[in-house]
Amino acid sequence: MESYLLDWANLLLRWVHVITAIAWVGSSFYFVFLDSSLTPPVDEDLKKQGVSGELWAVHGGGFYHPVKFAVKPPELPQHLHWFYWESYSTWLSGFALFTASYIWNAGSYLVDKSLMNWSPGAAISVALAFFVVFWMLYDAICQFFAQRKNGEAIVGALVLLLVCVASWLACHWFAGRAAFLLVGAMIATSMSANVFFWIIPGQKKVIASIRAGEPVDPVHGQRGKQRSVHNTYFTLPVLFAMLSNHYSFTWSHPHNWLVLILMMFAGAAIRQFFVMRHGHKLGRNGNPLPYALVGIAVIIATIVWLKPSAPDSIASQVQSTGAGAESGFKSVQTVLEQRCYACHGAQVQMKNLRLDSPALAKQHAQNIYQQAVVTKVMPLNNATGITDAERAVIGRWFQAGASLD
Repeated sequence: MESYLLDWANLLLRWVHVITAIAWVGSSFYFVFLDSSLTPPVDEDLKKQGVSGELWAVHGGGFYHPVKFAVKPPELPQHLHWFYWESYSTWLSGFALFTASYIWNAGSYLVDKSLMNWSPGAAISVALAFFVVFWMLYDAICQFFAQRKNGEAIVGALVLLLVCVASWLACHWFAGRAAFLLVGAMIATSMSANVFFWIIPGQKKVIASIRAGEPVDPVHGQRGKQRSVHNTYFTLPVLFAMLSNHYSFTWSHPHNWLVLILMMFAGAAIRQFFVMRHGHKLGRNGNPLPYALVGIAVIIATIVWLKPSAPDSIASQVQSTGAGAESGFKSVQTVLEQRCYACHGAQVQMKNLRLDSPALAKQHAQNIYQQAVVTKVMPLNNATGITDAERAVIGRWFQAGASLD
């Protein structure tokens, strides 16, 4: 029953998390586009009001005319919309999902004893420390270097280095799938922290100054803009890290940390293309196409690198591992008893799946073959120590028709 309820919690939290993330990413992408597409106002009245940029757009049968006041408007409107609940809701639902999916059963999902043989409590503590330590280091880098000469370039290089170090550590300390998700959640935490600690407080200070009739310090807008831009570059790397847990060929690779770094770098480069392209149309930026080409080239190179060689196909592996060996169900049942029943037997049915009878094994033969032989993601983190020879037993049984003889 616990496994069944956890599956429902996982599904519902994932649903909410995706919805709120769409809202957050969508608003972030829109405002980056808006800033890049604004043109100086033509109307004299707008100039007198202090408008620094305007945009005409058409959507859904209507025309829109957003304008931007670089420092402050002539007067505050009665109704002012704030963009922060999208960020907070995304983080809260994401952390709840991380808790239900990984922290709740940390011994199974976070810990890979072949990497680090630590207790579930220790694994949880270190995982949570990734969120806090990364944010503190990232925030310190931004505050210390941003105002220096070539500050943004220095910040970008140091943050890239920080992400690389964190990715290497996560992939050497935690199970591969958990490591990728942990790095994505770590960066996403800093994105939300940017909103919570810098963007929204800065906006509140600006509004307080306007209402008090005091001069507005432009530094609040500059800091908010800096962190907002960082967030937009983080977005595609985070999305890759979150989606990768469905594709074991990424996180199960012996050099999974490098796979993660390359794909996140490609995402950031492609995002740079989209950030620059709107301004390029207005003659503000150089040609952004090289950034997209670099990102695509890195992805293609990674695909080629991860491609399995022809002799290592699943079928040939299975045949060569046990040429002449029997493929009957009795030998498979022995493997299932030793390696699978602990999580998919009478006492525990992870993912609501039982394999402890011949009929059930045959019913789920395709799933068993896919998970244990093709992707090798089961047993989870190989907690029961299944061998390649035992995987081959399952493979021969399935290829021979999954009979019960």
